[in-house]
Amino acid sequence: MKIEIFDTTLRDGAQGVGVEFSADDKLRVIHVLDRLGVDYIEAGMITDAATAAFFDALGPVQKELTCAKLTVFASTAKVGTDAADDALLAMAAKAPVPAATVYGKAWLWQVTEVLGATAEENLRLIRDSVAFLAASGKEVLFDAEHFFDGWADNPEYAMAVVDAAFEAGASRVILCDTNGGMLPDVVGLVTGAVRKKHDRIGIHCHNDMGMAAACSVAAVLAGAQQVQGTVSGIGERCGNANLNTLIPVLQCKLGFDCIGDRLSSLTAAARAVSDAANLSFDESEPFVGGYAFTHKAGTHIDGVAKRPRSFEHIDPAAVGNERNTVVSGLSGRAAVIDKMRAAFPEERFSKDDPRVLCAAAMIREREAEGFDYEDASASLALVLDEALGVRKSFFRLESLKVIVDEQAQMQAANTGNAFSASAVIKIAVGEREYLTAGEGNGPVNAIDEALRRALLRFYPEIASMHLTDYRVRVLDSRATASAVRVAIESTDGHSVWRTVGVSSDVINASWQALRDSVEYMLKKKSEA
Repeated sequence: MKIEIFDTTLRDGAQGVGVEFSADDKLRVIHVLDRLGVDYIEAGMITDAATAAFFDALGPVQKELTCAKLTVFASTAKVGTDAADDALLAMAAKAPVPAATVYGKAWLWQVTEVLGATAEENLRLIRDSVAFLAASGKEVLFDAEHFFDGWADNPEYAMAVVDAAFEAGASRVILCDTNGGMLPDVVGLVTGAVRKKHDRIGIHCHNDMGMAAACSVAAVLAGAQQVQGTVSGIGERCGNANLNTLIPVLQCKLGFDCIGDRLSSLTAAARAVSDAANLSFDESEPFVGGYAFTHKAGTHIDGVAKRPRSFEHIDPAAVGNERNTVVSGLSGRAAVIDKMRAAFPEERFSKDDPRVLCAAAMIREREAEGFDYEDASASLALVLDEALGVRKSFFRLESLKVIVDEQAQMQAANTGNAFSASAVIKIAVGEREYLTAGEGNGPVNAIDEALRRALLRFYPEIASMHLTDYRVRVLDSRATASAVRVAIESTDGHSVWRTVGVSSDVINASWQALRDSVEYMLKKKSEA
């Protein structure tokens, strides 16, 4: 059975705190979601002439899409007015997209206490608005706002709202848990009751109790044919139903067809949307997170190596993810062997292999110094290369000088755009040396700029690389003499890798992590 996927990342997701999409970001997300295979993309809400102008540019974009219908979002007409006289509805009707979503209240208490309308006036607004948009040639989906709360108070009126929308020409009516306060069994029971009368219904859940995905699944099992949600569950308050979770649950676990054979592109799509929203990706997300199929305990690693299904509920490749193991005090030699086999598939390794013992000893020594490779697999890969004697030196640091301008640093804190540090670096590649400088918002940014500027003439491929995260942790309590661990996350726009450095000098620790980051990228490029 086909379940339609309706993505509202660019509308409901954009209402989340800290989420911002530029016009270019929105176009990028639209194409990512279309390639993923979703059925509808809610591109935003028309609130004024400026937002309407964005939709005016979407006509050519719709023609480029292979799967998705673009959708405009609007409210029903205002109390006491006709839809034909509503300026925003008129803009929505003229938007060059094939579908429109209009929302109206299904909770009688909200109709009287918030909207300030009578029960019949609200039904008139729904019929009038849906019919007006349908007459413009659009497919109209109606969001029955607060439907489940409305059903709890007055099921007859909530059903009357659904009836009114269908009678006016809605192609689907979406039952909304707008407050996010429903439990899955309630959602299932109510959806089933509506399904007995109407078969073209969908579900839209908010995550205020952490139940949005579960409630959405319950609705589908009760007969809902469309699921609405956002990538990574971003959205108002606690967010929306997470499509990264819902799609594989429905498709892999329950056998519904959501995006067909495009499921393996889910992880890449999730990361691309997160990047467009300028959000740090949650590596703990089910299915698509970097930790979703990462194993740490030695028994788990050993079990997965023998039989993957022993500690993995699906094949990571099904959703475009991959298996990973981390090396720590809990892992033992099993994790080291797993990493070495992955890095050198043509080699044979055993627990008593001298190369394995050497690598394990090196890792233990560095962990004793404060290094932590659990979330720094790129640095770990370089350590394993070193243990096997195959680590390649792409460049050498000859000298590094960092200058921090305290006055500029104060300016940067106030304005956010002043350079506060500079770095002068001399590096050598083979017999050739190069001296250059860089400026940045802080010493690490300055070192990064200087190093990449120096290396570009030797390795132009690093132009695509940039840092995405920088963290410092104090390892002991000796105040200014404390050792610090620096963790850096980097990306080239396609993959993400993490490195680590440790020193009593934060600049030195940062240099170690930054050096490893660049070396790891160059290593991967040379092996490709």
